[in-house]
Amino acid sequence: MSKWKLSHISAGLTAVTVGYSSSVVIIIDVARKAGASDDMVVSWLLALGLGMGITCILFSWLSKLPVVTAWSTPGAAFLLTSIGDYRLSEAIGAFVICALLSLVTAQSRSLLKQISRIPPAISSALLAGILLPICLAIFSDVNEAPYLVALFIAAYLVGSRLFPRYLMLLLLVMSVGISVFMGSSHGVISLPGDASMFSPEMASNFTLPAPIWVTPSFSFSAAIGLAFPLFLITTLSQNLPGIAIHHAHGYTPDHKPILSGIAIVQALLAPFGGFTFNLAAITAALCMGEQADSEKSQRYRAAIAAGVAYLFMGLLASVVVALFVSMPSIIIHLLAGLALLATLQSAVARAMEVEHHRAPAMLTMLCTASGFSLFSMTSAVWGLGLGLLLLYIQKPPEHRLN
Repeated sequence: MSKWKLSHISAGLTAVTVGYSSSVVIIIDVARKAGASDDMVVSWLLALGLGMGITCILFSWLSKLPVVTAWSTPGAAFLLTSIGDYRLSEAIGAFVICALLSLVTAQSRSLLKQISRIPPAISSALLAGILLPICLAIFSDVNEAPYLVALFIAAYLVGSRLFPRYLMLLLLVMSVGISVFMGSSHGVISLPGDASMFSPEMASNFTLPAPIWVTPSFSFSAAIGLAFPLFLITTLSQNLPGIAIHHAHGYTPDHKPILSGIAIVQALLAPFGGFTFNLAAITAALCMGEQADSEKSQRYRAAIAAGVAYLFMGLLASVVVALFVSMPSIIIHLLAGLALLATLQSAVARAMEVEHHRAPAMLTMLCTASGFSLFSMTSAVWGLGLGLLLLYIQKPPEHRLN
């Protein structure tokens, strides 16, 4: 009988560390822009930790295959640029609608196939347009703090060359350390745009997080402007690649019950801040390779270990928030932008890969990056629509019906 190995725990912890270090600051920023209070921000991370932990453990155990779930970082990046236009209850309602759309899609393989027919150039351009303003913010504070910006960029360049696997962890530790130092030198840290004050010792005061219910309200504008783009971005940039990662490693689970279960968990946890859950791609690969276990049939244990780690991170939500919520805006800009830089590079490269898709992809990217909202529809919706329209117009007439 096979036993648990240190490699299972190591792979699971690495997956969770990569997932959190690359985007937890974005999640916290999204929650605050949505109008969440400090306790609600903690509730969001609690819900996300519990949701990812439960789904990782449950589906990996039942299928005996490595099923790793995650929050949608591209989805969070989209929300970062759009959620401030809506009331918190409307945003929560949009999360519920997104879950229902995911649940309906999971029931129909043909619908999932139709969504997957959106050209990769357009979906990648949509993602690139969402990420571009966040990555540009890396340089938005150069005049205010040139040495700090230079320090982060230098760390990024050196880390990319010497230890790329631990790069985001290094930047994360740097961010926390510099924030604490800046706070201790001023006594307290003032949140940009908020009157709340946080002492540097907050992180040491551990309290169990409490879930906070926000009653969802539903509006057409939030459904079109938030729910639909969030669903589409999550499906195209997370769930479909997550399925592909399984196949690439030789795993062929029935994804219908897995995706359905994930959508149900999202619907249940959305009022507490569980904005989206999906199949992981990059972090999932960490639990599917030989570094997790030389025996392929036992790698599901690494995914279970990741699930247990997610549960612990959810229970530590108050500490996580205390560390990150007190970060000055300049460090948030640097950490979020550098964390998403590789994703932006990959999205731009894929968007420009096919020559006759470049013009529609460029239109999609620029329109999405502009950040406007018109007729209750965000720039991401307009960008996707305009890109697909130009792609259709450019087709020869005899191919337009195919």
